[in-house]
Amino acid sequence: MSDVSRRLALSLLGVGAVGAVGASWPRLTGADIPGRGSESLNVAILGNAQDAASRVNLVKAFSAANPNIKVRIQAIQGADWGDFFAKILTMVAAGTSPDVVLVATEGAQLFAERLAEPLDAFVQRDQQEIQDYFDDVHPSLIEAFMYQGSLFQLPMDFNSANMYMNTGAFEKAGLARPGDHWTHDDFYNSLTAMKKTGGKQFVPYYWTNRLFGGVVPWLYVNDTSFLKETRSTGGSWFWDKFYANDPTRGMRSGGYQWLEPNAEDPRVAESFEFLRTLVAEGLGTSPAQGGGNELVAQFASGLIGTTPAGGYWVEGLHEAGMAEDAFDVQFFPKWRTQRHQFGAAGYAIMKTSTRKDEAWEWIKFCATKEAMELAMPLPTTTPTRRSMVNEALYAGKGPAHWKVFYDTLDEFPSSGPIPAPPQQAAVESALIKNVLGAVTGSAANIKPAMSTLQRDLELALRRN
Repeated sequence: MSDVSRRLALSLLGVGAVGAVGASWPRLTGADIPGRGSESLNVAILGNAQDAASRVNLVKAFSAANPNIKVRIQAIQGADWGDFFAKILTMVAAGTSPDVVLVATEGAQLFAERLAEPLDAFVQRDQQEIQDYFDDVHPSLIEAFMYQGSLFQLPMDFNSANMYMNTGAFEKAGLARPGDHWTHDDFYNSLTAMKKTGGKQFVPYYWTNRLFGGVVPWLYVNDTSFLKETRSTGGSWFWDKFYANDPTRGMRSGGYQWLEPNAEDPRVAESFEFLRTLVAEGLGTSPAQGGGNELVAQFASGLIGTTPAGGYWVEGLHEAGMAEDAFDVQFFPKWRTQRHQFGAAGYAIMKTSTRKDEAWEWIKFCATKEAMELAMPLPTTTPTRRSMVNEALYAGKGPAHWKVFYDTLDEFPSSGPIPAPPQQAAVESALIKNVLGAVTGSAANIKPAMSTLQRDLELALRRN
């Protein structure tokens, strides 16, 4: 991997696979690149110096348990996960690769295919030490980090696309909290009622143009997606050993695959038409670009009725001054199914690392409950350990129905990860490029937009 060129790094990420993608090569700062010959285990995370500092207690606890292993948390700033992954690829090309990288679902298959070391031998060797982790973590989260029969990451946190609701807006419209199995028609009727009582600046439904919380949750509940989803063979070595008694054992696989576009499936067009109707009738916004962080203040001030998000929003709403009873959460509305979308993140060991055994010790320690409590003391995300998603975590902050965050996996075990093949960056760019045209204007726009999306996805998936 030391001779990976800039061109190959670009191709690994998938940047430029779709003609309309205007990506530029990210520049590294001196702080981004670890010193050559460092004696420390370099652990790269997406963030800034403050994010690195937040892990000080975690590093101290690890050092106490492993006094012979020095750890350096390397915070790499990026606009998003794609930008972060591009910088990691730059470092690999330059021969300054980290030993361990925190990787979200968006990059899991990119790393598994080209950059990461399988954890198979490590977890089998240390089953007695690590079994407690698997006993506490839902298998759906683990399967999201299986690739072609091997396990590449232990997920530490996750977020499902649940529906946040402004309780004041619901009450003003005479609406109670919807039931667990409310439908997309119930959702539409709720938005209609809130629009009548919400005022001029009020938006019944706010959504963003991206993979998480954009159009994809509506595709999943309509029993479809913009990519054809299949499963890899293999993985029995893992499931039979670590989840033998789990009731969903029979549905587990060697990992997800997204090998072909599916944009011209009639159900995809049907989902887009539903969103187009919300936009046309003023019930939903035209989808905003970006990660949605700006929504926190608007939602906390009562200007938004509903929006899809995960447990990562709780602390932000609390800090924005929103009372714990001013908002609540519910499962995403049902259509043909109630399958949810989720994203997760965990540490990956780089193939280029000369400290793989030390890297595994770091991952194994970070998967302990002690370490995860140090890493996630506040509800800024949802821990993958079921035992940590409890009343104490949400006390004084809400929401009242915080159990929804983990119950999503238990109630809907077919829920799956964001569709993120190794070419994820190009795939997401193709999707984002075509969403706006499909959901704005007349219904006649949808069919040509889906044809264009199908073509763009074909180009994106050809990238090797």
